[in-house]
This record gives sequence, structure tokens and C-alpha cells, in this order.
Amino acid sequence: MTAPRSALHELTLARFRGFFREPSAVFWAFGFPIALSVALGIAFRNRPPEPARVAVRDGPGAGEVVGRLASPEIVTTVLDDASSRKALRAGKIALVVVPGHALTYRFDDTRPEGRLARALVDDVLARQEATPGVAPATDEHVTEPGARYIDFLVPGLVGMNLMSSGMWGIGYLIVEMRTKKLIKRMLATPMRRTDFLFSFVIMRLVFVFIEVPALFGFARVVFGVRVVGSLAALGALSILGALSFAGLGLLVASRAQNTQTVGGLMNLVMMPMFVGSGVFFSTANFPDAMQPFLRVLPLTALNDALRAVVNEGAGLAQLGPPAAVLAAWGVVSFAAALRIFRWA
Repeated sequence: MTAPRSALHELTLARFRGFFREPSAVFWAFGFPIALSVALGIAFRNRPPEPARVAVRDGPGAGEVVGRLASPEIVTTVLDDASSRKALRAGKIALVVVPGHALTYRFDDTRPEGRLARALVDDVLARQEATPGVAPATDEHVTEPGARYIDFLVPGLVGMNLMSSGMWGIGYLIVEMRTKKLIKRMLATPMRRTDFLFSFVIMRLVFVFIEVPALFGFARVVFGVRVVGSLAALGALSILGALSFAGLGLLVASRAQNTQTVGGLMNLVMMPMFVGSGVFFSTANFPDAMQPFLRVLPLTALNDALRAVVNEGAGLAQLGPPAAVLAAWGVVSFAAALRIFRWA
């Protein structure tokens, strides 16, 4: 006769079984660290240093300066004054060289890229034969709105919040109602099924007008983040993003029978976008072969569009491609969810 096992032994086994039956718990304990390590390893893989991106302000002497800066370490472009300031603000260049009797280096000294570009340009020029009568270069320190990391980060966090709240706020709630048999009871009432689903979408749209102003308001007060573009364009993008992720939330929840399953499915859908859609660092860090796939992710489109409005002042007419990606995801996911949704 087998001796009975202790209560401690049985309870410990029960805890292990319960853990491994919970897909979301297994994912966050094992899947998330592995996936994040792989994504960051690809994004920040060993590679040769990228050349400094430098603009030479258009005008007398610009061609000569470009010729003197010819070097594998530097990529130069000639821009007018307004365009060079905009490119510096958006982080597309790190330094502006202003020609004249004495060169002027215009850069943001709070950004490491700006200081590095200034040192590289100075080094390239110093290696050349000194030109008689040319005065030493002078520095013009600027802090362009939109060029700081926090200006890059805040729109990405807003996009991530729209994705997370859209999917969890709709997908998890629907499955929880299905688990408690509430949806089955509602089917006995004279409601239209589409009304039931669209009520969740309307709820999400209402919360957009609370979440987005609150997040940007906090960033403005605490970090000085300014919205350069139109508030109407920002609102329209936020609504389009919320609708897109609401559709995805409905689709993920359309067949799941319990909260454990829907939690795992939502993690599976959102994980690639958490690490690959440019929330915390630019998607340009990933290899060129991955760019077409990253470009069609809805969170990538939303983050790119939000940054274009917030940091560059882009209007709706300039946001056609990312808006089209968001609209396509929303239409396809809504149509699929309405077709396969399980009511019981």
C-alpha cells in the first residue's frame, strides 16, 4: 500500500499545475523575456558605426563646405535655413553647418548625436590644410522642440496605451462576460447583435477623449512636450487608432472561451508590436529585411503618424500611408470578428 503524500506535496503540485495551465502566466515568465531578448538583440546587433548626418545650410560657400566634409564618417546634405531647422528638430540630422567667414556649428548639445557630429566635422576639417584668413568655427547651441528623446517617447507611449486599452478593455471584458454566461442571457433580449458589439467600440471612443489629452497634458506640464501640429489631426489619428485596435480586440475575443485563453492570444498579438513598432526606440534599428513587415503593423503606423503630428507639425494630408494601414486593420478585423463571433 502506497503511503499517502503530505498536504504540502499535493499543494505544491497543484500550484505548479495551475501555473502551467495559465497561458498568460507562462508567457510573461518565459516567453516575454526570450522574445524581448531576441528583438533587442536584432535591433542593437553589432554593426559598424553609422556616419553622422550633417546638413550644410544653403547659400554662398555651401558647395565648398560640402567638398571639405567629404568623408566616410559623414553624410552631408544641403538644406535651406527653414528645412535644416525642421530636420534638426525631427532628429533627422545631428548638426547644421552654417558657411561664412567663420563656420558655425548649430546643434543640440543635450543630444549625444549632436556632440559626436560636431567632433567628427571638426576632426575632418582639422586634418585638412588650414585655409589662411579663415576664423575658427563657433558653436550655436539650440534645443529644438521634438529633438529630445522624451519627445520621441511620449507619442509612442500614447500609441501603446491606445493599443493596450483597446484590446484589453474590449477583448478581456467580452470573454469575461461570455464566461459568466451574460452574453447568452442578453441574446434572449430584443437587442441587435451588432448593437452589443458596437457598444464596446463607442465606449472606447469616449475614453480616447479622456486618455489622450490626459497623457499629452501630463507630458506638457512635466516634460515640456509640445504638440507642434494640429490638435484636430492628433484627435483624428487617435480615434482611427482606437477603432483599429478595438477591431483587433473584438477579433481576438470572438472565439475565446475563458480569460486565460484570451490573455494568451492578446499577448501573442501585442508582443511583436511592443518591441517592433518603435515605442521605445526607432524601428530603423531593425534590419532592412524586416522593415516591410514592421511597416504594416498597426502600432508602427500609429506611432509614426503621432510623431509626425506632434514633433513635425504634419497635417492629415501628409499622413495617408499610415492612416491607410490603420483603416485597413480596422475594417478587416471588424468584418472578421462580426463573421466568426461566438455568442455562447
